[in-house]
Amino acid sequence: MAGTKQFLPMTRAEMDQRGWDALDVLIITGDAYIDHPAFGAAVIGRVLEADGWRVGIIAQPDWTNPDSLTVMGRPRLFCGITAGNLDSMLSHYTAARRKRKEDAYTPGGEVGKRPNLATMVYIQLAKKVFSGIPTVIGGLEASLRRTAHYDYWQDKLRPSMLQDSKADILVYGMGERAIREIARRIDGQKTLDGIPGTARLLGGKESADLDLSSCLTLPSFEACQADKKAVLELTRLTEREQNPFSGKPLVQMHGARAVLIERPAKPLTTAEMDRVYELPYTRLPHPSYKEPVPAFTMIKESVTVVRGCGGGCAFCGLGLHQGRFLTSRSEESVVREVKTMTAMPSFHGTITDLGGPTANLYGCANGVCEACKTCRRASCLYPKICPNLELDAEAAIHLMKRVRELEKVKHVFIQSGIRMDVALRNPKYIRELAKHHVSGHLKVAPEHMHPNVLKAMRKPGPETFCEFQKEFDKENRAAGKKQYLVPYFISNFPGSTESEMKAVEKFVRKEEWNLQQVQDFIPLPMTPAAAVYYTGLDYETGEPVSVVRGLAERRTQMRQLRPHTSRRSRR
Repeated sequence: MAGTKQFLPMTRAEMDQRGWDALDVLIITGDAYIDHPAFGAAVIGRVLEADGWRVGIIAQPDWTNPDSLTVMGRPRLFCGITAGNLDSMLSHYTAARRKRKEDAYTPGGEVGKRPNLATMVYIQLAKKVFSGIPTVIGGLEASLRRTAHYDYWQDKLRPSMLQDSKADILVYGMGERAIREIARRIDGQKTLDGIPGTARLLGGKESADLDLSSCLTLPSFEACQADKKAVLELTRLTEREQNPFSGKPLVQMHGARAVLIERPAKPLTTAEMDRVYELPYTRLPHPSYKEPVPAFTMIKESVTVVRGCGGGCAFCGLGLHQGRFLTSRSEESVVREVKTMTAMPSFHGTITDLGGPTANLYGCANGVCEACKTCRRASCLYPKICPNLELDAEAAIHLMKRVRELEKVKHVFIQSGIRMDVALRNPKYIRELAKHHVSGHLKVAPEHMHPNVLKAMRKPGPETFCEFQKEFDKENRAAGKKQYLVPYFISNFPGSTESEMKAVEKFVRKEEWNLQQVQDFIPLPMTPAAAVYYTGLDYETGEPVSVVRGLAERRTQMRQLRPHTSRRSRR
């Protein structure tokens, strides 16, 4: 029954407790089931439940045994399948293509509880045991593999995941709008064509008869195989059409069959986002788990306050997944969620984050004016902040202040990333942050210090970080606090050789930083940086660019900063 604070069922016994003889929708996920709005499977399950559908979850099934999917019987409408919050290859492998020692989305951090390319494996199992039931794939893995794409871990070009998986429909993006429409249509025995935020692999005849007049045709999978330059074009065109108000449907041929990608779904309104985050989550891991789930431990006392990312960073998949347009929750909705958290026995007074992709874009708005609705820019912040991005200087400050004044709340910290260029437009925000909302260390992401590499990343120049550092230090002194920045740098980004990396090394030595970590570059599917890595060509000009590929070569840039890596952030 919708509205009750029960877990979505994972067993037949839990179905019986609700009085259900069958499910309408079965969700299969590569993550442990955490009934919390930071976990995609829980969100989609709760959204469907709120519409009256009977939803069950099978988390991390035994992929060697198809019968592991049948514990709750055959669903009436469809199977929804996701690898989880991350691409399963990223969950399994490091930038050096070595197996990770921990899976943060599994109880006890145990590795090996999901297969590589989990979406594809789960769908094969579902088709085997639930013949004739529609299959819907979604989540980050499916979203960033909706077209032909370069897979770094396998070091090869792969077709759309629709071609590989034979799913009936793929949902890309955050998915709430699309999944509700899919459920309604399947229940009403209607076709699944034309749903924003979805993609389908058409049959041969349907592909031949497809009217392309309103579509944009992408380079085919075969064209990308034959000429790496076509991957640059594919990525540019896909990125250009991400505007949900004016983007065109995309078509990419795979042999004689077309992958038809509908235009992106429109972002949720504030009221809709409030509704999603206030559904009756228990905010806990399923009680069947005997060991803690590391990812839950990290986020259990955090609150998502904003969605979408207008940064357009070349290495990041958020803009391609969450979308470029921002939606902020209402202050009242955030306060209600925090009050729910403070009433839980496990709450000890600290809100670890009020955030999202970019914490200090809370309350800011884009996609509002007509110019935004026809915009083809990949970023609202690069090469400079767009004048059509409405920056609200007070919304985040007011929210942080209000939450920290709530009963039982002792501390409110900001752990999500912040845009330093936006923060510098509002010194009052930096003051508030330093005075009340830093837990001793503030993570920031300058990414690099060489201007050419930063340009390729679509990040502000090095002077932005230096200016932010100066302002942060000034506000710390004024507040009488000793707090430190934890800078985050990327090594081996395309265009960054040993020479360019010396700019980072020089800065680190000068400032006497002891870095907590350096992220070795990982080319995520569909991102501009992955296209540059694969082709060896500059994203904008098509000219050759230096790319470090071999493990021995990659270690060189890591070693440049390794002497400065420790548990402390700065002496």
